[in-house]
Amino acid sequence: MYFSIIILLFFLLVLLFFGLWRRHIAAKKVCSLSCEEKCCLLDSILSPFGYVYDPKQDIISTLNDAWQRKAGYTALFDRAALHFHMVFDALPIYFDYQGRTWLIEFWKGQYGINTGAEVGIYYADRILKKEQYATAHFQAVDDSDRLHVTYTLLHGSHPLATVSGLTWWLTVFFVGMFSKPSHLSMDCILCFPNPEMQDRFTSALCEAAPNVRFHCHGCKVHLYYEDGCPLSPICPTKISWFRKLRIRWAQFCNRLCCRLYCFLTRRFDCTLNKILYLYFLLPSALRRMLRRLKGVIR
Repeated sequence: MYFSIIILLFFLLVLLFFGLWRRHIAAKKVCSLSCEEKCCLLDSILSPFGYVYDPKQDIISTLNDAWQRKAGYTALFDRAALHFHMVFDALPIYFDYQGRTWLIEFWKGQYGINTGAEVGIYYADRILKKEQYATAHFQAVDDSDRLHVTYTLLHGSHPLATVSGLTWWLTVFFVGMFSKPSHLSMDCILCFPNPEMQDRFTSALCEAAPNVRFHCHGCKVHLYYEDGCPLSPICPTKISWFRKLRIRWAQFCNRLCCRLYCFLTRRFDCTLNKILYLYFLLPSALRRMLRRLKGVIR
């Protein structure tokens, strides 16, 4: 019996030593790389998933030619998001313009272990009836129809990051940060090509979300999306007790995973080093984390 206990203790010590040795080697590999080499390596890891690292703000964002562009958007993505532990507020604005139904949608919330926000721009191939919105497939706009979008993601009154670009899909993700969607807000500016399109959008915005504050300047619309806005006409604002329970469970798991991520990568202070450290230490865990981001398929 005592011999068995000794063997068990020896085995545990070997595992501990092996774990410490792997952590040391992984940290050494990260520290041996230059900043440029780290960025190139991280982008090579992220690009197959449609994402890119922004070293200036220490955030993950999206590529213009991300594979998600081919997938387009359907409301099913929002309804299924909770299965992937994505808990967010969504504000879709549908409007008709030039023989098509357009969709500009805003998201903010928790995407697994990532706090983030998105703006997506899509259109259907025809004019849709309102009852078709829930099932219709929207394609990402062509390059010629992209809009210039700028927004700042805020946590409470604290600005987290600002992104801008001529885009069909603009995102911000902070890896390892936990947030409730109600604590996040978006200060957003959209530039439309002409007054007609701007007017169609603002009319639809007033109808879908009358409590969203906005003002116009020329062809620009400056809106502020915060808590209290409707989740979506597709996903009702009155949530059943079962869905509330699932949201609480998903957020409990998200918070736990965020703490685990921060604990494992505690020796580093930026996302660049943290993700590369996981890449060298626990590649399977990193792939799982990126697959969770990959679940954002709009």
